[in-house]
Amino acid sequence: MRYVPLAISALILASPANAKTIFYGARVGMKVTIVKKSGIGTSHAVVLTKHTRQNAIEFCRDYVGKVTEDCIVSEMNTPLHLEITADCKSGKFINFYGANMLFQGRSPEGSPTEYKITATDENVVLDGSGASGYGYTIDEFKLLCPNRVK
Repeated sequence: MRYVPLAISALILASPANAKTIFYGARVGMKVTIVKKSGIGTSHAVVLTKHTRQNAIEFCRDYVGKVTEDCIVSEMNTPLHLEITADCKSGKFINFYGANMLFQGRSPEGSPTEYKITATDENVVLDGSGASGYGYTIDEFKLLCPNRVK
């Protein structure tokens, strides 16, 4: 019984405010909260997230500049795949938008990015620009397969 207060304290301290987040887009505040990770670094790496009201409030405050219920609802309705997965051995992974991606290791000398990532559905190499989504896409792969990105 003496451990019950300790367990309750630990649950209180592990509040969503302390939860880890990851960006799903290039704009300030485009984040989701990490709920569970499994198989990290393996051929079955999975990160499960949720798009919380707090995530939406931060987006509205930091990007839109005004927190309104309409903004929060709109952001909460962003169509996302809340589970990202990877086969770290092959480099194949699926991002928050459900796109099939391929991590191909270090980019050749003189490339605009450190690592080469191809959006395989469109056969397009991400060029490092904000529009290509390279920044948050490489972060997704790093989370799933940290040993492949050094």
